[in-house]
Amino acid sequence: MTDDGGFRVMTARTTETVQGVIDTQGAEGDTARWLADLVTATILVRETMSPSYRVQGIIHGAGRSGRLVADAHPDGGTRGLVQRSGDSDPVVGAGAVLELMRTLPRGTVHKGMVSVPDKGGLSSAFMAYLQESEQVVSMIAVSTVMEGNKVRAAGGYLVQLLPELSESMLAIMTARLDDLPSIDTMLRDEATTPHTLMGELLYAMPHTLLADSPLGFQCRCDAVRLMASLATLPRHEVMEMVNDGKVIEIQCDYCRTEYRIEPEQLRGLLSKS
Repeated sequence: MTDDGGFRVMTARTTETVQGVIDTQGAEGDTARWLADLVTATILVRETMSPSYRVQGIIHGAGRSGRLVADAHPDGGTRGLVQRSGDSDPVVGAGAVLELMRTLPRGTVHKGMVSVPDKGGLSSAFMAYLQESEQVVSMIAVSTVMEGNKVRAAGGYLVQLLPELSESMLAIMTARLDDLPSIDTMLRDEATTPHTLMGELLYAMPHTLLADSPLGFQCRCDAVRLMASLATLPRHEVMEMVNDGKVIEIQCDYCRTEYRIEPEQLRGLLSKS
């Protein structure tokens, strides 16, 4: 944050995180880039929230063509999902919608939705969301540099205007952003880190580093959560699965981990009912 209280800035290098998401989802081409940018932007927005907030960024593809999902948690663990409509990947562009869901500490959910503009990509869509739903003017730039299906670099920045901002400081920041190389160019430089990117954004502006946050690809699934979900099913449905006598095979959509549930495990749910 600048010492005059005018700006709050978040920067992130998300290369390994988005590579993990893309690999598990088998995303390629434009879909991989859109998903990667969605993950990065969702992480940046999550960093503007209270540490106890989980944020999900969801792109509803144009023409009901499917969805892209980024799920960012307070501990920095992030996962993503491609939900296709038939064999078609989600279409991002005119007609697509960005939805952000913020999970509050007591489990309530705050939602906001904006259209994805024809120009400006997800960066513009996220700026519109923060302006309309959070009433905070922000400048966002995210990008993913790909080499085939390999993520060479991914990351971005978010600059928020705070109430103490003066017109002179706004003019300085505006000029600074105009003079910066494109986010693609900066990410291609292997020497670019979140700290050097921060230095570029806040050059000659006195500021204080408030925190560093770890990031990484992480799924939240495990056998205990799976059994807890099955325990919420009506008793007669669990009884039918037990009587069927077959092993139930379930795959996590986020990380592709496969779980095998034996009939005896399901019988244990019945005994606890």
